[in-house]
Amino acid sequence: MKLNSNNLKWISTFFVLSGILLTNLNIYPFNIILHATGVIGWSICGFLMKDKAILTNFGLQIPLFLIGFIYLSI
Repeated sequence: MKLNSNNLKWISTFFVLSGILLTNLNIYPFNIILHATGVIGWSICGFLMKDKAILTNFGLQIPLFLIGFIYLSI
């Protein structure tokens, strides 16, 4: 299957929404892993589409997830 930007957007959306669901269900750390995967996918889409709003929204979430991964490893 060829992965185009439209497929990547839908897959990333699935991961973001799954991460939000797991956060609401207090299932940790899988919520961070799934949500971060979706955020990375959306950041790639924003870069490919040259969409600064998407890059701002999702790109700025990446450091927050890095903090979560660091906290997880402590």
